[in-house]
Amino acid sequence: MSAGRGLAYKIVPVTTFEQNCSVIWCEKTKKAAVVDPGGDLPKILAAIDELGLTLEKVLLTHCHIDHAGATADLAETKGVPIVGPQKEEQFWIDLLPQQSMMFGFPATKSFSPNQWLEQGDTVQVGDQYLEVRHCPGHTPGHVVFIHHPSKLAIVGDVLFNGSIGRTDFPKGDMDTLVNSIHQQLWSLEDDYEFIAGHGPNSTIGFERKNNPFVSDHRG
Repeated sequence: MSAGRGLAYKIVPVTTFEQNCSVIWCEKTKKAAVVDPGGDLPKILAAIDELGLTLEKVLLTHCHIDHAGATADLAETKGVPIVGPQKEEQFWIDLLPQQSMMFGFPATKSFSPNQWLEQGDTVQVGDQYLEVRHCPGHTPGHVVFIHHPSKLAIVGDVLFNGSIGRTDFPKGDMDTLVNSIHQQLWSLEDDYEFIAGHGPNSTIGFERKNNPFVSDHRG
């Protein structure tokens, strides 16, 4: 658990893909959001209860099965809205039942988000606000969430520690993804930390210098 300046988070790894589901909350109000509930719903619910939080909403970066598999059940169980991603992600939402069968996940329901997000939107968690940036390439409707006071970003499968998201799935595109990283993430200061969809956290500055796919020094 870390962050500060009004926002805290706990990473809850879920599914056999070890996806970094994030419980984020306003330190003042204890109101929370779950970002990318990919599966293992009891584990997510236990984390919310253990932290003494009140869930306000589900936030989605994108809708591959390991990020969105438990979304419908969590929203229904807690009676909260589903917010995001960007509307082009409906393609992957509609395929969730097929994705669950393909990867051996529990049966998964598709859903309709209560709110689509667009570039420049903000989402509120308690008294805290996160900026939304549209970062297509891994999937067409992928978004990232940025909490500027704590210099924390939640980037899903756009950027990883030492790597970037796959683009060999339907509607993925490498040039689009690289452009998203350059335009939407490299504009952040070097000391912004990010939670990736898989693996350890990193910083924008470290990846700008060292990431073999998108660093300033590649090639």
